[in-house]
Amino acid sequence: MYNEVSKELFGFGTTLLKVTVEQNVITFQAKHRRAPRSEALEGEVPSLKQEVDFHMSLLYKKKLKQKLETQTNWDIEAVLRDYDSATQLAFTNIVLKEKNI
Repeated sequence: MYNEVSKELFGFGTTLLKVTVEQNVITFQAKHRRAPRSEALEGEVPSLKQEVDFHMSLLYKKKLKQKLETQTNWDIEAVLRDYDSATQLAFTNIVLKEKNI
């Protein structure tokens, strides 16, 4: 589902995806591909690229949460995501409400 959202938003999936589960937290560690438009923005208008990255990350979290809740019976408390554009690494934590454990 993580990769499906990536394909929907960016047109391609990740090059690395690791998933770990500890108690009520599911962590996705992913390495994304650099989109050509991101490279162009980074060279011309770095502040705009940073803003676009921020908003795409918010949209990613929203779509991932919707997909997970629709396709599982999980009650998600929070989706936390950090993305580093320099390395293309993203860590996404899905925090489930205690009743899911």
